[in-house]
Amino acid sequence: MIPFPLLAAVLLGVGLRIHGADAVPGYQINCGAGAEQVSGNVTWLPDARFIAVGNATDIPSLPAAPMLSSLRYFPDASARKHCYVLPAVKATKYLVRTTYYYGGFDGGQAPPVFDQIIDGTRWSQVDTAGDYASGRATYFEAVVVAAGKAVSVCLARNAATAPGSSPFISALEVVPLDDSVYNATDFASYALSTISRHSFGHDGSIISDGDQFTRYWQPYSDGVSPVVESQGSVAPGAFWNKPPEDVFRRGVTASRGNVLDLQWPPAPLPTASYYLALYFQDNRTPSPLSWRVFDVAVNGQPFFASLNVSTTGSMVYGAEWPLSGQTKITLTPAPGSPVGPVINAAEIMMVVQLGGRTHPRDVIGMETLARGFVNPPSDWSGDPCLPVGNSWTGVACSEGPLARVTALNLTNLNVGGSISDHISNLTAISSIWLVGNNLSGPIPDMSPLHHLASLHLENNQLTGPMPPLLGDLPKLQELFVQNNNLQGTIPNNLRNRTGIAFQYTPGNNLS
Repeated sequence: MIPFPLLAAVLLGVGLRIHGADAVPGYQINCGAGAEQVSGNVTWLPDARFIAVGNATDIPSLPAAPMLSSLRYFPDASARKHCYVLPAVKATKYLVRTTYYYGGFDGGQAPPVFDQIIDGTRWSQVDTAGDYASGRATYFEAVVVAAGKAVSVCLARNAATAPGSSPFISALEVVPLDDSVYNATDFASYALSTISRHSFGHDGSIISDGDQFTRYWQPYSDGVSPVVESQGSVAPGAFWNKPPEDVFRRGVTASRGNVLDLQWPPAPLPTASYYLALYFQDNRTPSPLSWRVFDVAVNGQPFFASLNVSTTGSMVYGAEWPLSGQTKITLTPAPGSPVGPVINAAEIMMVVQLGGRTHPRDVIGMETLARGFVNPPSDWSGDPCLPVGNSWTGVACSEGPLARVTALNLTNLNVGGSISDHISNLTAISSIWLVGNNLSGPIPDMSPLHHLASLHLENNQLTGPMPPLLGDLPKLQELFVQNNNLQGTIPNNLRNRTGIAFQYTPGNNLS
């Protein structure tokens, strides 16, 4: 889990420069909003189509950014998580950004603390108190690859969530990335969580102009290094990560023969592996002599030797760079170099081990089961099993990176609807208890459930015959179906089976 958010936050009243001719791809969701809002080239969508739980409210004191004028909060403390589910293309890479602005929506003095989750991975703790006290909203970013046809982003209470307080969210963005972006990362095993992304020598507004993926490039200056203006242009498409051209318009440098030291990112880093990308451009007018050569070191360790930077720009990166504490980037000019080194932008992301996911077979089974139910538990969305401690209510699972559903217990939860045939997908399940609900329709075929030992369907409104193959389940020891409206003949393989507790009366019309 990531211990802190993106190091810079959005200062309310300082607008984001996000505009241009092209519409922004993906989903930009204004949480709690009742209608679309357009800001520049961004159309902010209301969130009702992506989530079915929680309460929407407007912020009493309207901040500058339109996507911060409302939020959705989740007062149901019994739910293990509250999930947005967005359509995705399997194996596609996405930038996920969550934004939080408390605004005193609950009448309290400080924002609640809670976790955020992507699919089956606990992403980070959300604690926005410091930023809110300074008049700022807080945003987090991650890069993930979709394991299936949807990406879920969830909020969940944790030990730091105060009693009576509710997790909340102001905005959610999910933007597809090109294959080349951050492509040195093994996204089958890891995600990236943004720590800092800065454009050096800039001040004022956050830069997002020209960034086709709407990434935020914070302005940064150490107040010491000279700032230079670029006299040439770069082609963002020539870089794997496709940074916007604007981040190359300025940079920081050192005079001829001098080393350039930057303490960046601004805050100390926890011990971990990081993806680090650095961007450079010789700022002088393009000519055969417009290039600079220097060595790049990070915390005294060689990062790239004899980097030759021209007016067309350069990028160097480390995919899994071990860092801890305060970080220093050192640019050392080559002997006899006529000009000093220069750097324009940088981004650093923590490499995060994925927390696993539920087996796709079980996901299909559970999602179809949920669609067939009326009034399922409110947290039946997102990954059914993971993270550990945030499975769906009534669902128990095996451990490991590919979890299986092993038990289902919705006793007396006032669930209606019918039992989907896809319950047969849950081939690792050993116990199904759907006792005391309002379930109707037939008992589906469960013949593939070879591990099923206990099946309790009593006190519902089920109709139809007893499935003939139930008696062939090799491990079945308990079968309780009394107080339903079942009809027909009890199959011989059930009537004559020994070593099973089979209860079908009172109720029913079975013989």
